[in-house]
Amino acid sequence: MLGSVNRRAEGHLSRRLAVWAGVVTLLSSCMPPSWAANALLHPPRRPVTQVPAAKFEKVDLDVGIHLAGWLFRTERPRRGLVVYLHGVGDNRASGIGIAAHFTALGFDVLAYDSRAHGESGGDACTYGFYEKRDLSRALDQMAPGPVLAFGISLGAGVALQAAAEDPRIALVVAVSTYSDLRTVASERAPFFASRGNIAEAFRIAEAEAAFRADEVSPAAAAAKIHAPVLVIHGADDHETPPAHSERVYRALAGPKKLVLVPGAHHNDALTADAWKQIDGWIASNWPG
Repeated sequence: MLGSVNRRAEGHLSRRLAVWAGVVTLLSSCMPPSWAANALLHPPRRPVTQVPAAKFEKVDLDVGIHLAGWLFRTERPRRGLVVYLHGVGDNRASGIGIAAHFTALGFDVLAYDSRAHGESGGDACTYGFYEKRDLSRALDQMAPGPVLAFGISLGAGVALQAAAEDPRIALVVAVSTYSDLRTVASERAPFFASRGNIAEAFRIAEAEAAFRADEVSPAAAAAKIHAPVLVIHGADDHETPPAHSERVYRALAGPKKLVLVPGAHHNDALTADAWKQIDGWIASNWPG
C-alpha cells in the first residue's frame, strides 16, 4: 500500500517545475516582467477529476474565500486530524492515497484545494503568505484535537509557516520544501536572467497580490516552531535542491529530524523507507 500512496502523491510535484519553468522562460526571453509575475501568481488550475473510492464527505471551508475539500473519517478510535497540503498546480486529489494511509492509523484526513487551485476561490497563489492563514481558518471549522500538517513542496512550505503561528499543529511532515520564495525563484532563473528583471517581476507580483515576498520564508518560520518536524527531501533533487530543507532543518527550534532520500529527486522522495520514517516519527512524537 505504501507504494500506492507514494505514486498517488507524486503527480503534483512535477507541476511546480512547470510553473517555475514558465517564469524562467519569460524572464530569460526578455519578456516583460509582468508576464513572469503573472506566471508566478497564477499557476494553471488542474481540474479535480478523480473521485475517492473510500468514503468521504465534501466540505466547503469559508476562510474569507471558498476552499473546496474532502474529509475522510477514520473508522478506528480517532487520534487527531491530518491536513494534506498539495503542491503548485495540483489539487486535493493527490492526497487520496495519503488519506487511505492515515485513516488506517486512526486519523481523520482533510484534503482541500489551496487558494487559486482546483475548485477553490482566490485569484493568486502567495506561497504561504495568505495560505498559512487559510489553514488556520480551516482548522477553526474542524473537530478539536491535535493536527498533523502534511505538506509536499508548496504544501510543505505552507505547513511550516502555519505551524509557527498555530499551536493546534502538533506535528509537521514537510516533504521537498523550499526555504524561501526569493531564493527558489532566483535559483530557477538562468545565468543570463538579470537580477533587475527578477526583482521587477517580484515587485509587480507583490503589488498585484498584496503580499510581501520576503515574508514567505519557511526557514524564518522554522525558528518559531516548537512542534516536532520531520523534514524529507530527495538527495538528488535538482529542482529544489536539498539545501532548502537543510536550511529549514537547521533553523527549527523544536524536535526535528532530516531525512535525505538517496537517489530521490523532487518527484519521488516518498519512498517506502520514507514512509517508515514518517510512521516512526509519528509514533515517537504524537501527543497522547
